[in-house]
Amino acid sequence: MADDTLPDRNELAERSWHAVSGDEAVHRLGSDGEAGLSKAEVKRRQQEFGENKLPEQQRETVFKTLLCQFKDPLIYILLIAGFVSLAIGNLEDAAFIFAVLAFNAGLGAYQEYKAESAAQSLQEVLRITAEVTREGKREEVDSTEVVPGDIVTVKSGASVPADIRLLKTQDLRADESLLTGESVPVKKRPDAELDAETSLGDRATLLHAGTTVASGRGRGVVVRTGTMTEIGRIAKSLTEEEQVPPLVVRVRRFTRVIAIAILVVIVVLGLIQAARGEDLVNIFFLAIALAVSAIPAGLPVAITVALSIGSNRMAQRNVIVRKLPAVEGLGACTLIASDKTGTLTENRLTAKRIRPLEGADIDISGGGYDAEGEATRNGETVDAAGEEWLRRLAVSGALCNDADFEVEDGEVRTRGDTVDVAFLVLARKLGWSRDELLDEHPEIGGIPFESERRFAVSFNRHDGDIVAHAKGAAQTLAEMSEVDPDAVQRREEELAGEGYRVLAVADGAVDEATADDADPGALKGLDFLGFVGLIDPLREEVRGAVEACHKAGVEVRIITGDHPSTALAIGRQLHIATEDGIAVTGKEIGSPDTEQGDGVDERIRDASVFARIEPRQKTTIVQALQDAGHFVAVTGDGVNDAPALRGAHIGVAMGASGTDVARNAADLILTDDNFASIVNGIEEGRIAYDNVRKVVWLLISTGVAELVLFTLSVIFATPLPLTPVQLLWLNLVTNGIQDVALAFEKGEPDVLERRPRDPDERIFNRLMIEEVLTSGLYMGLVGFGVFWYLTTQMALDTFDARNLLLLLLVLFENVHAFNVRSETRSAFRIPLRANRLLVAAVVAAQGIHIVSMFIPGWRDVLEIDAVSFTTWLILLVITLSKFLVVEAYKYFRGRGLAAADYRQKARPERG
Repeated sequence: MADDTLPDRNELAERSWHAVSGDEAVHRLGSDGEAGLSKAEVKRRQQEFGENKLPEQQRETVFKTLLCQFKDPLIYILLIAGFVSLAIGNLEDAAFIFAVLAFNAGLGAYQEYKAESAAQSLQEVLRITAEVTREGKREEVDSTEVVPGDIVTVKSGASVPADIRLLKTQDLRADESLLTGESVPVKKRPDAELDAETSLGDRATLLHAGTTVASGRGRGVVVRTGTMTEIGRIAKSLTEEEQVPPLVVRVRRFTRVIAIAILVVIVVLGLIQAARGEDLVNIFFLAIALAVSAIPAGLPVAITVALSIGSNRMAQRNVIVRKLPAVEGLGACTLIASDKTGTLTENRLTAKRIRPLEGADIDISGGGYDAEGEATRNGETVDAAGEEWLRRLAVSGALCNDADFEVEDGEVRTRGDTVDVAFLVLARKLGWSRDELLDEHPEIGGIPFESERRFAVSFNRHDGDIVAHAKGAAQTLAEMSEVDPDAVQRREEELAGEGYRVLAVADGAVDEATADDADPGALKGLDFLGFVGLIDPLREEVRGAVEACHKAGVEVRIITGDHPSTALAIGRQLHIATEDGIAVTGKEIGSPDTEQGDGVDERIRDASVFARIEPRQKTTIVQALQDAGHFVAVTGDGVNDAPALRGAHIGVAMGASGTDVARNAADLILTDDNFASIVNGIEEGRIAYDNVRKVVWLLISTGVAELVLFTLSVIFATPLPLTPVQLLWLNLVTNGIQDVALAFEKGEPDVLERRPRDPDERIFNRLMIEEVLTSGLYMGLVGFGVFWYLTTQMALDTFDARNLLLLLLVLFENVHAFNVRSETRSAFRIPLRANRLLVAAVVAAQGIHIVSMFIPGWRDVLEIDAVSFTTWLILLVITLSKFLVVEAYKYFRGRGLAAADYRQKARPERG
């Protein structure tokens, strides 16, 4: 039936349907709770609201991706230089420049085009079928055809096609872990009275699109479809602009500085030449030469190669890189905001602690669904069969159970409620199987769990007796037993305070009438056996990984949709939260669509654990941490993590257990779902950045040397020391071989002991400026001195002087490649065997240049010729002096830093 008062899209999306009664929801949506919508009305609503799917983003074409590679000031200048070369007929210059640009653009486009759209993966989540009632008849339709007002029936194992306000349920539980992070299936109650501010994980009256029905059945009215659903809101957040990784930011800053410097130098020197009456063509030649010398033509390629090598190394350590700049980005992060369920924990509820009403706890080893484990008390092994109460507790937990747990050929298969599965695993660890117990003690009846009753019971025959095996809320079972309720409450609260979900177990003989009637009120005089503490256990490797992060100066925060006490318990175990710390909840943070309250950002900055957090609130937290100055890496595996993964500087998804949504929203993927692999990624990221800096030092110092060389030649009115083609040969071919090899340098010993870099630190910081000026000025001054001596004192013609100068600079760069292997350590302390590829590259670079001297035609293009061995040896000795200069700089700078550090430590603290 049609209803003119049907809410529009905005009202459907924003209304708190969980706080509206089922009857009112049906009325507001113009539907019929029994017959559903008419087919004509369905068609009308499909036209009004569209299909129940998310907008699909189209991947960019190869051509467009290729064009995007040219959006860089450095590239623009090279393009200008190339076109100017064409305009004045220097085809060799143009060919070299365009070859560099084509190679860099092709490599970058290849890397970027491999990425998939995260919104397309979200669309896959919604491609399911739905059982709807229309015109009083049930039918199965594609979920894309579902509209607001449809009456939908769901049952165990079904994927939920839209956001649904429940009308009727039968023991319905939904697995919402991928949306909220809650590891335990949530009981749904259509008659629950909720307020509008109820958090996402506590909305018992709603089923959410993309979640799964864990058990039971239900019927409800569709209130939101497509982009109006919670998943739809996530999809919208994924279309927002992504954060730019740190290296990209620094390279952009760096290239802008280079572009401005080049412009200033070219203008000044061009004016000087024009004032001297130089021909305009010669000034153009000078401009091209200066542009080529100042712009490190191999830098874009070298950075891409260095990051690609880092990417390959990360892949060998179980970290797959989807976006190349993220290689360095993970190494730059100062804070990791980690999801709890499935990332820090196994996402498998486990019975870890058994507490009797009196006496010491019993701890159960083994996590998840591992059937191997043992019981210990105060570190000593306990024989469960030898302790009657413990045996009865394990048997009762297994018999009062509707789940299945099987292990075949090492593969675990489970079905049913995760709590029931945890009790089956507990029994298996202590030596009992449910199937064997049922053979011995057949079930004759039972009372299923209902949230109103808060317990379940199984009636089983034990020889001639009937025994009730019960599990459920401790206070409820205490009322059925002859125990002190205050003692039960005290022991339960203590266990819950440690982060456990607590259930109690009881058993006792009953008569035939009680079993036949299954009357809960008749259950009295049971024996209270004890409490079972259930928890989603930590992954084994996580403690060491978090500790390693702390040593590396990287903070770790927990963001989860789980209960605050559970999240805090995990945080304390990992030393992320202090014993007196508290968790900030989603309710305290508020809605992302409303103005934040006073002090919210401050609480976010100070908190280490966040609980009951909704998907869009994760993004709010990440943004607040970014505003506080952190470079944030976010880890996660579920749909609920996708917005934060996309909004963070670096998103890290779980590969094996994670969803496609999370993987495709992330920059990095952990193939082994091992949080510890993040530490490996941080190490490789820092190594990659160190190697990028080494490459920059190598290439930029060469550019400075050439700028010094040309500036002095203008000042002293000498011929141009090198031709543009010779400069390209020097910068691209010679250095191009060495900088690739330099990118293979292994990490320095203290790479994981350093504090993270300041997020605002520039590549061209004070240290880099000192290094570049020391190296560049020395090479430039010595190079010009040799050129001036050859042309004035030895009276060599320009061709011969350029030939010897080019060889001298090639040798300088060969020597310089060993200088830059570390910014702080002496080159003599780094063994050559640590990077044999660099040794081979230096030999190859020198060999290629020497061979080029003897190749007819090619040597004419380069304007070079063969030299004697004696001449080569003299030039080598000159270049080896550079070792002394750089080693002296490292030595005195190291002593200065050590003295400053000593003074800082010796300075008394101010009171």
